[in-house]
Amino acid sequence: MTHDDIEIIGKKVKDMYGTFMGKVVGTITDIDGSIQSVGIDCGSQGLQQIQYEQLVVQGDVVIFIPKWRLDSQRLIREKQLTIRRLKALIDIVSENDDMKVDAEIIHEKYKSKLASLDETEHEIKAKLEARLTELDEQMKSAKMLSFDAKVQFKSNEISDATFETVKACTTEIIEHVSHETAEIANVKSRITDLELEVQEITSPSTPDIQESAVSYLETSEPQQVVQSILPEAPTEPIVTHSEKFANHSEPIEAGVLPIPEPPTDSETTFAFPEPPQQVTPETPKDDNDNDWLARMEAQ
Repeated sequence: MTHDDIEIIGKKVKDMYGTFMGKVVGTITDIDGSIQSVGIDCGSQGLQQIQYEQLVVQGDVVIFIPKWRLDSQRLIREKQLTIRRLKALIDIVSENDDMKVDAEIIHEKYKSKLASLDETEHEIKAKLEARLTELDEQMKSAKMLSFDAKVQFKSNEISDATFETVKACTTEIIEHVSHETAEIANVKSRITDLELEVQEITSPSTPDIQESAVSYLETSEPQQVVQSILPEAPTEPIVTHSEKFANHSEPIEAGVLPIPEPPTDSETTFAFPEPPQQVTPETPKDDNDNDWLARMEAQ
């Protein structure tokens, strides 16, 4: 057993914000004696194996550092260094064009490094979002416990001392959750700033909008004169389709015919059909019947 094992075993473990987690009960070491993981008794959550890199010994207490914090710090540190080297490489090439061919190899190396860091960044962002969801649930639970204790106190179910104890504990939890949430927001903001720096380095430089606008407006004098002259009206007579047809055929005398006036109301007559008459014995026979009788009598 190494000296580090003796210092860490049996000590209390707290997180970065002072919340008690458990007690160290043992370690797992590598063949060279270095500690790989630490076993922590977390009470109802059972025995948990924590990576030794996530623990920091401070006096009689062991401080637990969450995995998302270590991964994000490593990502930010590597990305900042890669960006600085890319900027230095660009400056070297701009000062000496002869080194452009040699710099291409290193430039591709740094670009591949940024690509691998982008994959790691995507995973870390997912972890940060998951942790924010957990913290939000913890915040709701702590506020619910505090409010329920207040209701019990007002209904004379718990004493004043018990209510103050619950209030103090829930307030401490809320502060811890708020601090961790703010730290995650800060990490996300730093990662976003690094993404913008990478885009500025890798994206091709675009001309200034103002300069491009000036170059667009600056045209030659002859071109401005041509654009300012409006098209003149045609001087030759316009020949219509009917006139073209008249040129290829005999002239047609166009006589002016008077337009008939519409008939007045008095001149307009309408022949309405007569209604059918009912045949009765008193109804006189028509002319056809009289002619038939006269022919019969003549015979």
